[in-house]
Amino acid sequence: MPSTPIKILLVEDDELFRLGLRVRLQQETGLEIIAEAEDGETAIELVNQNPLDVVLLDVGLPGIGGIETCKQIKQQNPQLPILVLTSHSQTSLIARLIEAGAQGYCLKGVAAEKLVLALRSVAAGASWWDETATKEIRATFVSNSGQFDSKNLSKPSHPLTEREQEILSLLAAGKTNQEIALALYITPGTVRVHVHAILQKLGVGDRAQAVVVALQKRLIKSDLIVEE
Repeated sequence: MPSTPIKILLVEDDELFRLGLRVRLQQETGLEIIAEAEDGETAIELVNQNPLDVVLLDVGLPGIGGIETCKQIKQQNPQLPILVLTSHSQTSLIARLIEAGAQGYCLKGVAAEKLVLALRSVAAGASWWDETATKEIRATFVSNSGQFDSKNLSKPSHPLTEREQEILSLLAAGKTNQEIALALYITPGTVRVHVHAILQKLGVGDRAQAVVVALQKRLIKSDLIVEE
């Protein structure tokens, strides 16, 4: 019995680029473009009208813009993963995307195969950060430039346990709950409980933010982030 395809909302204002993406993604088994939008306002409406597994979101949108669109979608649908596609890679933009709740980030020049892999990974619950984004994040921590939200800089009120630190390191490596469970010989349900505790202790809303905050607080080593 074939598996259910990953349902995608494609949000891109450049009509030709959007057409190219649609044609390429529709060629992939297991991916399905459910709806398309040219601006953030339409995207938010479509999210509320369609069952979706992931949103592929351009940052440079007309109207409210991509970052605000991401923020509003996540406020209304916290469990819906968003993969951002953009031509920009500034550290400040990456920080704002993480704060808005994005699960991943790809540059527009990325190879189609990597974009497909990124979509599948994000839809499965993992984070995906473009190699350029990863280098920018690392550089930020090395220079201590403090680009990220200052409210996340305080130490967690409850320190992470050794097991939670192990799981956080695996999250930073882009592992799914299932992969973490296999690596640590525990059940996926136990992993979910630990991840929930980690988010609570770090005061963040999702796995991607947890990794960034953990790196900034030096709870885990930056060389554990995987470059896809």
